[in-house]
Amino acid sequence: MEQPTLFELPPRTVPAAAANAELEALAAQLSAGLRLGTMSWSFAGWRDIVYGKDAEPKLLAEAGLTAYGTHPLLRAVEIDRSFYEPLPAAYFEQVHGQVPGDFRFLVKAHEDCTQPQFPRHARYGKKQGERNGRFLDASYAIDAVIGPAVAGLGHKLAALLFQFPPQDAREPRAFADKLAGFLQKLPRGVPYAVELRNPELLTPAYARALEQTGAVHAHNVWGSMPSVLVQARLIPPPARKPLIVRWLMRSGDDYEGARSRFLPFSRLAEPDLRNREDIASLLAKALAHDVPAFVLVNNKAEGCAPESIFELARLIARLQKEGP
Repeated sequence: MEQPTLFELPPRTVPAAAANAELEALAAQLSAGLRLGTMSWSFAGWRDIVYGKDAEPKLLAEAGLTAYGTHPLLRAVEIDRSFYEPLPAAYFEQVHGQVPGDFRFLVKAHEDCTQPQFPRHARYGKKQGERNGRFLDASYAIDAVIGPAVAGLGHKLAALLFQFPPQDAREPRAFADKLAGFLQKLPRGVPYAVELRNPELLTPAYARALEQTGAVHAHNVWGSMPSVLVQARLIPPPARKPLIVRWLMRSGDDYEGARSRFLPFSRLAEPDLRNREDIASLLAKALAHDVPAFVLVNNKAEGCAPESIFELARLIARLQKEGP
């Protein structure tokens, strides 16, 4: 029998917040087809909301997901790090082992897949302003993004998200054709989602590209994009199943402005009732037709993603009770 070494330390853990009977009862009322979650999980402001009040902030990124996964309303999470750098299968295996079997992950694809040109920003160094040779390169996506995520997450992978940042949208048909060609080359059986940041690209050609390739549209609350209800009307039903919604921040806001106002993300600083109601309405309709749904919420939406989820869940439960 192997003995522990003299210097072996117990695994580091993060305590979960105290059980909340009201939230547990609320979770029991919601459809099993609904999964709510946040965009990442390592925020110290969530202590006494998701994590115990004495949780060590430095441990949240490494070990907080286990506590997160015990919350009755948090049944999914988004992996955001993968947008900035490709992650190995070992990372996905690690987070896979920290959550229950019915938990799901939405994984953002590396930005090189969706960025036609490198922005003029310091983090891109000498590549600023240059053309990106990996834009919509299926071989790169398969090797660097899809392969590791599928190998590490298996059935816990809800979707791989290709998020297209704001870009030149003067040729929406050409964009749709390139997107279709890219998606057709990807391995079958893997769930793919596409998110746009240019309303001009939300065209019938784009909708057909999704429908023909089996990908789904990720409805988003962001910048100049139309409401999630308008987006849903422009997308055929097959490309909305499952329904994916990403609630980022309200129209007219900006990332740094919202971040500075809402830090440390510990409360609902600015409730956004209009978008909350639109999302709840869209979700209630989908669930009434047995369409599974995923909602991922950002702290910049209202100030505290978990608190936004709790309010959204209350509204969805009420709509489900009222019926169509």
